[in-house]
Amino acid sequence: MTDHQPPPVKTHLFQALWKKLLGKLFTKPQSKEELIELMDSAEIKDFIGHESRIMLEGVLNIGDMRVGDIMVPSPRMDMLDIDMGMDALLEVVIDIGHSRYPVYENDKENIIGVLMAKDLLKLQRAPELNIKILLRTAVFVPESKKLNDLLRDFKRNRNHMAMVVDEFGRIAGLVTFEDVLEEIVGEIEDEFDTETDVGDIYSLVDNSFRVAGHTPIEAINQRFDVELPTNVDEETFDTIGGLIAHEMGHVPHKGEHRDMQGLRFEVMHAKGGSVKWYRVKKLKA
Repeated sequence: MTDHQPPPVKTHLFQALWKKLLGKLFTKPQSKEELIELMDSAEIKDFIGHESRIMLEGVLNIGDMRVGDIMVPSPRMDMLDIDMGMDALLEVVIDIGHSRYPVYENDKENIIGVLMAKDLLKLQRAPELNIKILLRTAVFVPESKKLNDLLRDFKRNRNHMAMVVDEFGRIAGLVTFEDVLEEIVGEIEDEFDTETDVGDIYSLVDNSFRVAGHTPIEAINQRFDVELPTNVDEETFDTIGGLIAHEMGHVPHKGEHRDMQGLRFEVMHAKGGSVKWYRVKKLKA
């Protein structure tokens, strides 16, 4: 008497089931959304790291974005007048802290070049030089230009800034190499993004102060001998940026200011939906 044997597995059925399983595991994404979901799944399974996933998603996103989506609008551009004196130029460059500035002549629509902050050192050594000699060529791009094309141009031409023009040829804003990179890798910290546990307060040459938005209110009170509140309308605030945003009803933009207890807090640098630096001046009695 022979032992009972299980029925043989049908080869074609096994192949069909295996093929179906592989199809579930290795389905090709049919859209960008499905590809992003696939990357999310890969991160959850530790196939790729979080930062890698962020960058991959950023690369996908810039393919659909245009310059107008990320540019700094013209009213918020920091510009230099070609007729400014050396002292005025230095004051602006030191206070704002950018590495390059668009330069205009007679009218802000007439941008004649870009000045590198480091080139001002040449003027100090040779004051007889005409500032126009130091200007770099300004690059102009339309609002409709795709970001991946702009990034390619930046890399090929070694530019770091471009003026953005609208359909009528007017200056609509500016965009930098850093702006594009941040869409891929996230916010890039620079010298104006320095953060410490106690905040930063620096003296400036015009007797004003540069104060970080995350500086604790207690540090402001101690430094300037004031009594700014930490509790307003039954809400508690730890930083000067949070208090000012509450008082103004919105996160202020560059150039906006708020006066409190004899101090004027003017926005110097805003980035990523928050104020990085305020200029603080003591108001005259």
